[in-house]
Amino acid sequence: MNKIWLFGAALGLIFAFGSCKPKQSAYRAAYEQAKEKESTGPVEVIIEDDSQIVDVAPVSKPRATDAPTRAERISAIQGENPAHLKRYSVVIGSFRNKTNAYSLKERMQKDGYNPVLAENAQGMLRVVVTSFDNKTDALYSRDAVRNRYAPNFRDAWILDNR
Repeated sequence: MNKIWLFGAALGLIFAFGSCKPKQSAYRAAYEQAKEKESTGPVEVIIEDDSQIVDVAPVSKPRATDAPTRAERISAIQGENPAHLKRYSVVIGSFRNKTNAYSLKERMQKDGYNPVLAENAQGMLRVVVTSFDNKTDALYSRDAVRNRYAPNFRDAWILDNR
């Protein structure tokens, strides 16, 4: 009799723990949802006139030229070339600690940029990765930096050096 109870309890445990497995359909649904959000590959466009298939690479347009900027006066710190600072600058870091600012500057130099360290009136060191005379070019550059280093520099911003 004890063997029957033991056998019944073992079967009950097998059924109880066997039904706790995650369903493959749940994984598939999550995977398909993630794939829908991801749109980095080329897009096929069918032109009905000629019945041709054309590959079009997705282009991320910068926000409108009325995108918000932070206006402040900055100047290149000693040892930096002030000619590299133009009206609109893409700032990727702002530090009080000089060591952190220099570290980020060196990292960006290794990646092929020509960053400049600038200081504002409050003593904050801004790491300026690119600088332009017009806002549209600055917006394109900011978006390029954000996309290249995602998710690290998602908070890169435009500084209007007045």
